Amino acid sequence: MSELNKIGVTEVVLRDGHQSLLATRFRYKDMEASLNQLDQVGFWSIESWGGAIFDSCIRYLGEDPWERIRKIKSMMPNTPQQMLLRGQNLLGYKHYADDVVKKFVECSKTNGVDVFRVFDALNDPRNMYQAMQSVIEVEGHAQGTISYTTSPVHTIDLWIDLAKKIQDMGAHSLAIKDMAGLLKPYVAFELVSKLKESLEIPIHLHCHATTGMSVATGIKAIEAGLDNIDTSISSMSMTYGHSPTETIISILDGTNRDTGLDLDKLIPVAEHFQAVRKKYKSFEGSLRGVDARILASQVPGGMLTNLENQLKAQDSLDRFDEVIQEIPRVREDLGYIPLVTPTSQIVGTQAVINVLSNARYSTVTNEVKSLLKGEYGATPAPVNKELQRSAIGDSAIISCRPADLIGDNYNGIVDLFHAALRDKDIQVTASDENILIFAMFPEIGLAFLEHQSDPEFFEAEPAEIIEKSDQSYLVFIDHQEYSVTVKRDHSIDINGSSKKIGNEEFSPLAQVGQGSIISAPLGGNIFKVIAQAGQSLEADATVLILEAMKMETEIKTPRVGIVTKIFVQSGDSVKPGDPLFEIA
Repeated sequence: MSELNKIGVTEVVLRDGHQSLLATRFRYKDMEASLNQLDQVGFWSIESWGGAIFDSCIRYLGEDPWERIRKIKSMMPNTPQQMLLRGQNLLGYKHYADDVVKKFVECSKTNGVDVFRVFDALNDPRNMYQAMQSVIEVEGHAQGTISYTTSPVHTIDLWIDLAKKIQDMGAHSLAIKDMAGLLKPYVAFELVSKLKESLEIPIHLHCHATTGMSVATGIKAIEAGLDNIDTSISSMSMTYGHSPTETIISILDGTNRDTGLDLDKLIPVAEHFQAVRKKYKSFEGSLRGVDARILASQVPGGMLTNLENQLKAQDSLDRFDEVIQEIPRVREDLGYIPLVTPTSQIVGTQAVINVLSNARYSTVTNEVKSLLKGEYGATPAPVNKELQRSAIGDSAIISCRPADLIGDNYNGIVDLFHAALRDKDIQVTASDENILIFAMFPEIGLAFLEHQSDPEFFEAEPAEIIEKSDQSYLVFIDHQEYSVTVKRDHSIDINGSSKKIGNEEFSPLAQVGQGSIISAPLGGNIFKVIAQAGQSLEADATVLILEAMKMETEIKTPRVGIVTKIFVQSGDSVKPGDPLFEIA
């Protein structure tokens, strides 16, 4: 056997493992018993934070994400803790000022993060630069990232050029992030071979199993000289997730790329997560093997399970295949952008709206508009010009680094935070950690800080989740009372008269009484109410903003009229078909 060139292994079960398989729902208490066991294995790192963890903690679980990483770090003193960081987006869904990025990285390092995998959803290196420099300044491990995708414009030469720019930023290593399992084994061999010829820094591979290629792709990449590979413990692997840790270790056992890891130490870890996974069964996706449709749709594993859960919430799971077919069309319209947070949410949500409304782009989310304006950076290919004109009109297109237009504003955020605490009479510490929660998630973050001691405010424990029952409302229009019941079978009872509204018939505009009731096209939360009852509005005027599937959707008037009634207020939760406002 030739000289041993041990390959490192990054275990992802504490972050992307459950993000991909279980919609990021693991609670810390269900991980804790495995942490000392994981710490004894000898992994190069454990991915335990970042990605959707932060959002899920404050939106659904009622857990302080900062406390989570502190606890994990204290329980795993021997293993570097790794996070996924969205470059200038941090862990939110828009760009933040450079001083906010710097403060976030500082706090993350202080609280226990050692390795920062920094990526940009558009592969725009300008959007990775500040985060990379901030990591270097705090003496963390700065890992720059290629968000791998395929399209007419994505070539091996393009990836090599991007990798060189990342190395020039001072990156300590390079990650190939194959979030949808699109990297073919022999393409991986070619790509890694050329990267090894062109770079001096180590190369890591993160590959999802959804298309069935991940193990073969990983092995071919290792044969080409890969330095580190991401895996997930076997009981939390495959389908939407990743190659099994034990499988990769076993394949390499006794070769010159032996991992040096002991399989026996992984047995109790696998058993632990096998038991815990059952508790979260309600968040499981439907995939039980390989989904070759992903080779065309390019939907990442984590996005698939989230899409299924989101469509369940919209009572529209039967339209999943239509959404999967619509996603690549939206992606092409938006310049062949890779599908990784936040662009996966942007494309996915727009595809859902296009399908459920039965009219493409009749409603365009604010995030799609921002992307068309260039607020997220340069797209790999030109966007659909007709869509751009219809969505943003004559708005100026941004060509510079988007963050250059923001300017340092952390101190301003601090002032806004204190003002918000006073307005809502919330008694919490004005720590940098809490301020950063507010900076990235103003509405959701404030709600978390206000209610974090009240577990009933957040999502129920998985074992306590029950199927949703019928929802009933009393609607008053022109002094008349209407009893409206939205049923689980997609039917509506109005004053005892039942009407079936299959998805193919659904319209957000329903005629009731003298006016027109505008209903919610999607389930979500009312982010902001803009208009007032009694206000005269032109056609296509925004009445309120609905936050659905983590994206903001403007709900507008269908015609000129007077808003006679608004049925909701900021913070309300709504379901598809719920009345929002009446226009006469």
